[in-house]
Amino acid sequence: MVRGFILVVHVLLALMIIGLVLLQRGKGAEAGAGFGSGASGTVFGARGTSTLFSKLTAVFAALFFGTSLTLAYLGARTTNEPTTVLERAAQGAATAPAQATAPVQAPAPVQAPEPLQAPPPAPEPLKK
Repeated sequence: MVRGFILVVHVLLALMIIGLVLLQRGKGAEAGAGFGSGASGTVFGARGTSTLFSKLTAVFAALFFGTSLTLAYLGARTTNEPTTVLERAAQGAATAPAQATAPVQAPAPVQAPEPLQAPPPAPEPLKK
């Protein structure tokens, strides 16, 4: 239960990191501002977007690292829970209560086969 919740948080953090990295501007984005797109960085201020997105990316990356270590620890920990179908079936058979059954009867004794008798003599061939 806990491992499933951490796994969901882990995947959501990965998607948020991907989204934040794609939203950030690269180092060469300022060069394009000189050729006609001068207001490209004024929505959040001159340095506001990169600082905010950079900090959020760092926080999400740290959380992602923490969930990765937690999932690795939980995955490596040995438990008494069966992991395969055969182990589950064996455990279920061992813990199932014994059912009352009719007593088993011994099989009938095997009788020796009758001795073979000699076959009757073959008829003599016809002479012409």
